[in-house]
Amino acid sequence: MGVDADWRAGGMAPPVAVRVVRASPDRVAGAFDTAIVQATDVLTIATAHLPAVTPGDTFTIVADVLTVQHVERSASGAFVSAFCRRG
Repeated sequence: MGVDADWRAGGMAPPVAVRVVRASPDRVAGAFDTAIVQATDVLTIATAHLPAVTPGDTFTIVADVLTVQHVERSASGAFVSAFCRRG
């Protein structure tokens, strides 16, 4: 269910191989009284494998480079959800 990814702290550090669960739900956002569908990527990572994910970090999955915009920890602290933008 997971995929292999390379994580880079701050987008510049040497790559670290990790396994992530990737979801790509579309979000609907409003702007100027118009609904806009935005593609999003949410990565779920076990904190035992990668404890310090922060905004600005990048994940490379095959040819996709995803930049972390926001991070949320699970209630148990066992997982982190990284909300990313493509490119």
